[in-house]
Amino acid sequence: MQWTQTIDPLGSILLSALVASIPVVFIFVALYRKMKAYLASVFTLTLAIVLAVVVYKMPVGLALLSGFHGALYGLLPISWIIISAVYLFNLTVESGQFDVIRNFMASITPDRRLQALLIAFSFGAFLEGAAGFGAPVAISAAMLVGLGFHPLYAAGICLIANTAPVAFGSVGTPIIMAGRISDLPEMAISQMVGRTLPVLSVVVPFYLVVIMSGLKRSMEVLPAILVSGVSFAFFQWLTANYLGPMLPDVLAGIMSVVSLMILLRFWKPSSNWRFTEEPEQVIDTQLRHSAGAVIRACAPFLVMTMIIVAWGLAPVKAALNAVGHFSFEIPGLTNAILKPDGTLLEIKPFEVNYLSAPGTAVLFAALISIPLIGISYRTGVQIFVKTLKQLKFSIITIASVVGFAFVANNSGMSITMAVALAGTGAMFPFFSPILGWLGVFLTGSDTSSNALFCKLQASAADAIGVDPVVTVSANASGGVTGKMISPQSIAIGAAAVGLVGKESDLFRFTVKHSFLMLFVVCLLTVMQAYWIPWIIPAYDPGATAATQASVPTGFAYLLVLAAAIGIVIAAVWLLNCPRLK
Repeated sequence: MQWTQTIDPLGSILLSALVASIPVVFIFVALYRKMKAYLASVFTLTLAIVLAVVVYKMPVGLALLSGFHGALYGLLPISWIIISAVYLFNLTVESGQFDVIRNFMASITPDRRLQALLIAFSFGAFLEGAAGFGAPVAISAAMLVGLGFHPLYAAGICLIANTAPVAFGSVGTPIIMAGRISDLPEMAISQMVGRTLPVLSVVVPFYLVVIMSGLKRSMEVLPAILVSGVSFAFFQWLTANYLGPMLPDVLAGIMSVVSLMILLRFWKPSSNWRFTEEPEQVIDTQLRHSAGAVIRACAPFLVMTMIIVAWGLAPVKAALNAVGHFSFEIPGLTNAILKPDGTLLEIKPFEVNYLSAPGTAVLFAALISIPLIGISYRTGVQIFVKTLKQLKFSIITIASVVGFAFVANNSGMSITMAVALAGTGAMFPFFSPILGWLGVFLTGSDTSSNALFCKLQASAADAIGVDPVVTVSANASGGVTGKMISPQSIAIGAAAVGLVGKESDLFRFTVKHSFLMLFVVCLLTVMQAYWIPWIIPAYDPGATAATQASVPTGFAYLLVLAAAIGIVIAAVWLLNCPRLK
């Protein structure tokens, strides 16, 4: 038995769109009213199923199966990436190795402007790429307070600095989600976002220093600002366009830190700038760690980077999928839904690529790193269980939000809203980033925002004749500007620096910067859609991960990877072996 979607169940596209938007409005209001995110997401999914059945006349079984199908995608690969990334980060914290990284970063310069660039911008971006989910703001802001920053400035500039890397956070999770929901190749979305955000990445470091010290004092450290921003922007562009969405923040963050450190070996500002009144410094900046200790502490992230680069190669994907991959169709859902024009709605089989999944790459890095950072595998298992408990509500939230997105897409609700939005005509690309901004503002997550709106963005773009990769990417790029004023982000930043109860002060500190950056992204999106369409990457709309790549070549690459990791392990051991010192 087949069921046909309807776009206008109420006979008025505006009225139908208003009804279709009820779940979206509900989750906005629920989160604004401080309902727990996982509860708001579960209720939103339930509400969407009810509307799909009652208003759109979707069979109950199809609505439930659609929600189940989406929840599966929320678990694998999305939640799996997050679990593995946060697990790797937690290993470094629990082992004490992250303290080595923290003290090393804090000891490089006493100038507050340069510390903000190094820790809030460059190091924070690296943390966003490696873990995400509030870790960059919480850790960077706490480090700055420990160095003597005023708590409000520490949290505020870390929230603003976190703008540039959010779209590629948690090993590219937001971009991967956008590809899953919009049915566009994730590489094309990565390339498009990688041609938008570098503009902000160049500007944000200068913006941060001006906020702290004013324009005149900012010019004193202009070389550092340019090196920090341009190096990050270049490697963000390079990685996003040629390696994929998983490593732009990790590599760009590392290269920005390294570039700034090299500059500071040969150049110093004429004077060290500090705030007029500063709290007591509690981080020991005189503590010096050996090169071997620093390399050991950074080894988990180095191994992770190497593995993810290898996992992104088509032959490696093919080799891994030849061994560890299967797919299955959802019984009762496949070939059961017709589009309004009578053609079959493609319901893709659920892919269980348990070896080639990005989350598995990060998990392998974590498992390899456990002995390198000096803890036992038994302790590693305990930390993994703690990580699951830490993320349990996030997992429920993601599964529910993606489930809602699938119900909205399969029922026709997304198409209804898209048709209504397409009524704005040529102006839709300008409003496109605002949807992403709203989604992140209220969910606190670019991943969740992309799950909510990317199908709608693609459908609306098709309706007005704009390449959908522009608007889907704008959802992710616009979303990053909402992160700094998201209630969840504000709460994390306030808690990290001891400003609990003063969240409104932090919100007022960041809100105007959020609107200004959003306006920049809106203008960039309009330019990409109409004035500089050559910037849009060429792509095959139906492209999937390469399956024709050489499997033997992939296994050969894996052997090279194993050898490279062996070299890293040997280097860490040699540099830290007491008998060789």
